[in-house]
Amino acid sequence: MIKFKDIVLQAKRIVLTKISRIRHIIKVPKGHFTVYVGEDEKETKRFVVPIYYLKHPLFQALLHLSENEFGTVYSRKYLTIPCAEDVFIDVTSRLNRI
Repeated sequence: MIKFKDIVLQAKRIVLTKISRIRHIIKVPKGHFTVYVGEDEKETKRFVVPIYYLKHPLFQALLHLSENEFGTVYSRKYLTIPCAEDVFIDVTSRLNRI
């Protein structure tokens, strides 16, 4: 038998999950986008990067390498780069120096 208390707890979890996702969208400054980076889907880290990275050949190479090695998953709602976090940080730090 389903209790009202269980329904309320389930609804609360759903609402908190939705709010958490909205917060990610809200906290992205204008001219930036969110990228999730990590080799393990459960341990991805969120990075906010400038949109101009998308036009840079070094960032495009990272996207192509990860697509070639890991494929593309279109069912995800967010851009995910399945590479090591230190590789991503190295690439973006080089872009920041340019």
